Amino acid sequence: MSTPAQPHGQLAARILDALPQTQCTRCGYPDCAGYSRAIDAGEADINQCAPGGQEGVARLARITGKPARALNSDFGLEAPRQTVFIEENWCIGCTLCIDACPTDAIMGSNKRMHTVIERYCTGCELCLPVCPVDCIKLESASGTASGWAAWSQPQADLARARYAAHTDRRKRQQAEDTDKLQAQAKMKLANLAEHSRIEDPVVLDHKRAIIEAAMARARAKRDADTPKN
Repeated sequence: MSTPAQPHGQLAARILDALPQTQCTRCGYPDCAGYSRAIDAGEADINQCAPGGQEGVARLARITGKPARALNSDFGLEAPRQTVFIEENWCIGCTLCIDACPTDAIMGSNKRMHTVIERYCTGCELCLPVCPVDCIKLESASGTASGWAAWSQPQADLARARYAAHTDRRKRQQAEDTDKLQAQAKMKLANLAEHSRIEDPVVLDHKRAIIEAAMARARAKRDADTPKN
């Protein structure tokens, strides 16, 4: 029995609700939302989410009306859920793992030892390749249980909420960095002749117009990307 057609975007939202929210990117998309939109658009199949396992494929089949099929091993294998821990004696405090973690499950600061908050870790493994001293290790968190048998809906909801907060925080940080650069540019623009080797006033005016246009584009992009409260 086929699933009735749904308005554009509504199906993607239902697909997203059925994903484990590990944000691991193994499906080939930057996050679970990207994968759900790709399925809705017919650009991705329903069997590309390794953390969801075969039960995850069955869930997506029921939602989309597509036939269930075996998990595509090109995107990973169904396996027990894992979390990471940091061998703190080897940690150099580079913060690269903190930047890579999609759920802010790693705590620490520059040149200080980092630690993992286990309940927030989704086992996405995105922190592993960025560690320059290989001090991040995996450990099983579910015994032999895999897929949705190793992951609960409350855990998925928590991971989704933390990823949303992480994404908003990163966008705000980028906006703040842009504001600082804009302020520096305005200071130089206010007295362009002092900060330039160009002496011809006509050429200086042309350069000023180009810089002002570039700053306007940057402001527009910042405003479009900044989350609204």
